[in-house]
Amino acid sequence: MKKILIALVAIIACLISFGYFQKNNGFNGDKWIGIGVLLAAFVLMPLFLYSRFKNKETRERMLNLSSKKKEDADNQ
Repeated sequence: MKKILIALVAIIACLISFGYFQKNNGFNGDKWIGIGVLLAAFVLMPLFLYSRFKNKETRERMLNLSSKKKEDADNQ
């Protein structure tokens, strides 16, 4: 999974770089930049989150405010 994520980062960086290169040369590079950003948002980010949290329990991922002590209320 780590190799897939590294390959996706490289592909996305190449797409965005190619888009800026095309844009600076007077061509329409917005399409390539947009494809790179969409891949980063809808493919890379979910795969990254899945790889980071696949062996963790749900309680480790949740924010639990009730377990904190009420020390902050005493100082007010």
